Amino acid sequence: MIEPGVVRAQWWHPLKDGRFQCDLCPRYCKLREGQRGFCFIRQVRNGIMVLTSYGRASGFCVDPIEKKPLNHFYPGTSVLSFGTAGCNLGCQFCQNWDISKIRQMDRLGSWAMPEAVVDSAVRAGCRSIAFTYNDPVPFAEYAIDCANIAHERGIQTVAVTAGYITPEARRDFYAPMDAANVDLKAFSEQFYRRMCFASLAPVLDTLHWLKRETKVWLEVTTLLIPGHNDSEEEVKRLCDWFVTKLGPDVPLHFTAFHPAFKLLDAPPTPVSTLQRARKQALAAGIHHVYTGNVLDAEGQSSYCASCDRCLIERDGYHLGAWNLDGKGCCKFCGAHLAGCFDPEPGHWNGRGFLLK
Repeated sequence: MIEPGVVRAQWWHPLKDGRFQCDLCPRYCKLREGQRGFCFIRQVRNGIMVLTSYGRASGFCVDPIEKKPLNHFYPGTSVLSFGTAGCNLGCQFCQNWDISKIRQMDRLGSWAMPEAVVDSAVRAGCRSIAFTYNDPVPFAEYAIDCANIAHERGIQTVAVTAGYITPEARRDFYAPMDAANVDLKAFSEQFYRRMCFASLAPVLDTLHWLKRETKVWLEVTTLLIPGHNDSEEEVKRLCDWFVTKLGPDVPLHFTAFHPAFKLLDAPPTPVSTLQRARKQALAAGIHHVYTGNVLDAEGQSSYCASCDRCLIERDGYHLGAWNLDGKGCCKFCGAHLAGCFDPEPGHWNGRGFLLK
């Protein structure tokens, strides 16, 4: 460590004109001495690129794994959630803007080296650790170190991310991750450019690569914003691509937007919009489609793709009926439910709490 919170970064190289190029995300920021990248937490100092938020946390919370959302990854278990600061996207509708847009490191509330993060997860009885709130890609070195130590202690790891990462970096980043929920913001290049200052194509490439080349358990979330990405036509294109490239068993979550950050003139997403999108996705051949950020028990429960019986009943983040056998198969017809399951459901205590 160069100084508290600062470590030498990976995935960069010097350019002939004296600048330094970050190779972590598709922005490929080209920086001069002292400049920071779009994410704010990667900077050129003394002729090298550094990460300036290593071991700095914006807070810890014990959540149900379903809140990430992950519905097929050890349901009912507790996950230690934490993030740092900064983000490599510029979403106008960011739901965690107070964390992702922090521009002063002294506003980060906690020092937490990787060993301390894992110790906290063990003490809290968590099955996994989630790198979330702000995207973990910009603080990849920190997330990777935490994940490697977590595995030594028998703790699973989860990346909650927009998937905006380069082919050069993603193999290293996802190698120690057991699960990922990738936020597919929309299915329009125009939306990504206008609303996120980013591009759709690298995200689709990451999703396809995760499914094709890794063993990371994958779920996908799309926040439906009225008038921006919720049309029947766009949802249809998303679902058709999804089935073709990811297959029918990757769970898809449609979640409700609430006005935030710079997008305050769009209304909250009606439940009916989420339910319509869910029906479209099921009709397109996606087996497991969920609704989120609303009360909708049917849209949050898990069903057998073979016999259509309810396998995991959910009321918000609380589990009800559990109709899986000890091997993750339907008790009614024996069909396997895609995902990672313990023989019994987890027993999250029903209330998230902050760790100090």
